[in-house]
This record gives sequence, C-alpha cells and structure tokens, in this order.
Amino acid sequence: MSKKQQIVLLIGVLLIGISLLLYPKLRYFYAAIQKSSNSTEVVVFLSSKTQDLNVKSIAKMLENKGVISNLELFELVGTEKKMASDQIATGKYIIAPGTAYRHIWNGFKKNNQGNGNAEQTVSVSFENCRTIYQLAAKIQNQLDLDSSALITYLQNGQTLSRLGFTLEQVPALFIPNTYELYWDQTPAQFVAHMADEFKNFWSPRRMRQLQKIGLNAPSEAVTLASIVYSEQSRISKEWPVIAGLYLNRLRQNIKLQSDPTFKFCWGDELRGVQRLLYVHRDIDCPYNTYKIKGLPPGPIYFPPPAVVDAVLNPDQNNYIFMCAKPDHSKTHNFTDSGQQHSKNAKAFQQWLAAGQP
Repeated sequence: MSKKQQIVLLIGVLLIGISLLLYPKLRYFYAAIQKSSNSTEVVVFLSSKTQDLNVKSIAKMLENKGVISNLELFELVGTEKKMASDQIATGKYIIAPGTAYRHIWNGFKKNNQGNGNAEQTVSVSFENCRTIYQLAAKIQNQLDLDSSALITYLQNGQTLSRLGFTLEQVPALFIPNTYELYWDQTPAQFVAHMADEFKNFWSPRRMRQLQKIGLNAPSEAVTLASIVYSEQSRISKEWPVIAGLYLNRLRQNIKLQSDPTFKFCWGDELRGVQRLLYVHRDIDCPYNTYKIKGLPPGPIYFPPPAVVDAVLNPDQNNYIFMCAKPDHSKTHNFTDSGQQHSKNAKAFQQWLAAGQP
C-alpha cells in the first residue's frame, strides 16, 4: 500500500470514528429541535397519584394527546436530559403549538422551589360552603388533592395548634375568594396558603375594628358574619344592620336566637324546609343560639369577606329584633320593641298562611 493510500485510509478511519462519536450528539440535536404536533394549546396534568412519572409514560401520554408525533425522538430527548422520576414535577402544563421537544422537557423539570419550570397555576374558589367537608369536596374537584387527606390534616391536633384554632373555629381560616394555586398542592401547602391569606386579610386596621366592636378574635367576627349572611344572603345593605342588631344582643347578654344556628344543627335534614317549627328549634346543640348565650363555637357558613367587613363596621342602631317582611322583597323589619316585633311576626305568619311562597 502506497503512502498516499495509507493517508486516505487513515483519513477514512478518522472520519468514521468522528462520525460515530458525533452521531449520538447530532441525533440528539435533531431530536431536540423537533416541534410538537398540536395545532392548538394542549393542557397536560402530571400526577404521581394516578400515573408513573417517567420518560416513557409521559411520552406515551403526549403521543395520545397528539402533542408529539415521534415517540422515539421524544424519549431520546428526555433520556439525554436525565429526566428521572425525581426530576419531573407534577402539576398543570400548557403546551403551545410548535413547542420544541427540548422545551417541553425543560418545562417539566423540577426547579429549586419544587415546581416545574413551566408549571401553571389554576384558579381555585370555594363559595357556598357550610362545613370543612363541603370545602374539601370542592377543593378535591379543583386540585390534585384528596378530600379525606385534607380533612385528616385539618383535624390533626398539631395543625389546629399551629393555626391557633379549635376544630369548630377552623372554617374561619378559609376566606371565600378566587385564588391562583399550583394544581399539585398538598393539604399542608393548601392550608399554609390559606393561612397566609388569612393573615393578610386581618390587617392592623381590621384588628382595631375587631377590638372596637368588642370581639376577641377574628374567628368570632367570622362566626358572627356567618350568622349575618345566613340570615340575609341577598340584600347586602342589611348586613351592617343585622350585625349591629346581634352585637347589641351580645352586649346586653341576650341570646342571639338566630334560626340559621339551630338549622345548622340539623345538617341537611332541614334543607328546603320553609317553615321552621318549635320542634326544630328545641334541638340540643352547641350551635343553637336559642339555647345558649353568646356566639356559637364556630362559623355556620363560610361568609364572603364583605360580610366580615360589615360586622367590623356595623350600623349603629338599637335594634334587638328582626323579622322577614310580609312581601317578596327578602328584606326585614327591625325594631327594639318586643311588642312591635310580635306584630311584625304575626303579620309575616299570616302572610305565609295566606299561601304566599
């Protein structure tokens, strides 16, 4: 073999060697820049509770959703990026059309905060709750969180001690609103977020108002607000009036005698019942303000923040009694006279007896 042939052979061997060395890198580069196949945004939820989070399972899921068209190349990118299970963050993701494979995997990668780099929040709300069980059921439908796990966490003595609530008072922690949260919240994370919202709501100004009206703790204001809202959920202008009335009763050591409190004792048994009778009111229950003086041990509803503010800024009145008006206005007659209240109550009962809905 001539010297020239030897050189050509050597060059050929070198080129083959270089090609073998570069091929994996070139193949990875080619795979990494491939684009997703979806023509519209695709929402993806990754949950360790319902699926194994690994390169193959995620690749298959995205293939089924029409996000990727080349399973092998997508898996290659994930493998090269060392996307082991502990590096994949659970949560909600939105994959835009034409997203490069490498960017999809980069989005799933867990960051220093424990979230995915491209993880999205979800809107969470829990209006119209009366108990922590109803709260937990609503949260379960919006987050990757089991309702029984949330209840167990809330009932834990250490949790309650840390929050500074009794089990009966803990509904006061949850201020109905719409929150942006990560979908993969744990019970501890969800409650911690609500505790931060609670602290932000109970500003120094609100705490001063709390002392001014003679209540001792935010949970007491929320408990009173829950009664006010249960009495009147439609006409907001009556909230401070009703709050003033019940504060008058508290100051004068008069039982609150609020129908929604003994109704709460019955759970769902009185749902839809229009005429509450003495037999209903006679129930032995710590929430029944016909039998106990003062506030119940905790809220009977999760009242909107505006109702809490109405309690903190009550109408200055002398009212002791209230009774629904005998019409369809959903408003009340207020008075400080027992005699007048009897007349108001009689007029309302006669209106009902006449067949008014």
